[in-house]
Amino acid sequence: MQTRALPALALICALGLAATACSDPTAGDSGSGSGADAGRTAVNPTARLDGVKLTMWTAQNTVNAPRQVIDAFEKATGAKVETQAIPDLYEQNVPTKLASGDRPDLMFWQPSISTLPFVQPKQNLLTLDGEPWVSRLGDTEKSLGVIDGKRYAAIVTSPAMLGVYYNKDVFRQAGLTEKDFPTSYDDLLALGHRIVDRTDAAAFYEAGGDKWPLQWQMQVQLTDLDERWWADLNANKEKWTDPVVVGAVKKYKEKLLDAGLAQKNHRTGTFTGQADALWKGEAGMVLNVTSFQTQLQAKYSTAEIDRKIGWFPVANSSATGLYSPDQTNGVVAFKTGDEKRQNAARQFLAFWLGPDYPAYIKTMKIPSVQPSVPTPDGLPETSKAQVSALPQAIGVFQAKAIVAPDTHLYLADMIFGKKSPQQVAQAIQDQFAQVAKAQGAPGF
Repeated sequence: MQTRALPALALICALGLAATACSDPTAGDSGSGSGADAGRTAVNPTARLDGVKLTMWTAQNTVNAPRQVIDAFEKATGAKVETQAIPDLYEQNVPTKLASGDRPDLMFWQPSISTLPFVQPKQNLLTLDGEPWVSRLGDTEKSLGVIDGKRYAAIVTSPAMLGVYYNKDVFRQAGLTEKDFPTSYDDLLALGHRIVDRTDAAAFYEAGGDKWPLQWQMQVQLTDLDERWWADLNANKEKWTDPVVVGAVKKYKEKLLDAGLAQKNHRTGTFTGQADALWKGEAGMVLNVTSFQTQLQAKYSTAEIDRKIGWFPVANSSATGLYSPDQTNGVVAFKTGDEKRQNAARQFLAFWLGPDYPAYIKTMKIPSVQPSVPTPDGLPETSKAQVSALPQAIGVFQAKAIVAPDTHLYLADMIFGKKSPQQVAQAIQDQFAQVAKAQGAPGF
């Protein structure tokens, strides 16, 4: 998972096309071609669907993510579900394909207020309010997939958790224990200095080469901004040039990068390099989301991870994690004008989050989004710690702002000396306002 915004100009073009080409005049706003949500009968997840064929769009790197549920659904119902991988960049190419008139029955899509609007949900998607699985979701998961009070996405996996992965051997060498875990971002930086002073490891590994992980050090510092600030930002009453935002960028530059807390090649570091450096003890800490966990699990056993790597949450002024919605968290169903397929798509979601859900998360080795369905055994302690932290987690700006600007690109400019912290904030604001205006957001 790489949490990123669409390039502003490409997004604007896609939105402009979608507004004119993606609406379905045969389908009402209820989400069904023939009536309101309240008029639907309960879905039988295993009802026979012989002869029905559904298509599902995925990103290239997630084409196998729904394989278990598709196989089980086909066996239980007789339906066929074909996955179609959309070329990268997924978030850019999907709106373009929709604008051309092409559409699937189902699709993975990030269920955040900053990304869900790019597929014009009111015009294009079935509403999913009142589906039986909605009430089973955890509180954080329930908050996702909703635009203007209507649910457009089923939440099938938990949002990524942002926190600190640390090398246990490096912490031992630095004399650090769980009692030293930080309760603020300033504490985290102080922890970094203790690692640099007492070991041969870098405090942090920063991935300037891949760019997208650069956003996280800034994100953690914005967690004291309250809901009113974000609401005002979304109404064009606050700006990304707020001193709090500029201060976060400046602190990242001066107190972490310029202070020597990152590895020497932080300008060219990579996501895979992060995992290797942390595993070898060349870096003491990595601030990243759950895709980092997935990378570790692909290479090492649970026992190996438990011996080497730990995880703790941190926010600007508390020991709290952050959650970050990603593309595999949400599945949306499209208005196609074919009521049989639309009902089958609803049934597929009811099956996924109903009778098949325990088998799905066991196969995928991922946490459960339903408190009544236990998370599978055998997950690393780092994953369990993230599950525990999720109910109290704070949303990253992708979950709070109506547009998620490409902060990582502007931060990359900064670490190469092309932008000052103030210029980074101004570039973020310019893109945010440009895309919000293209979306038709009130106040822009």
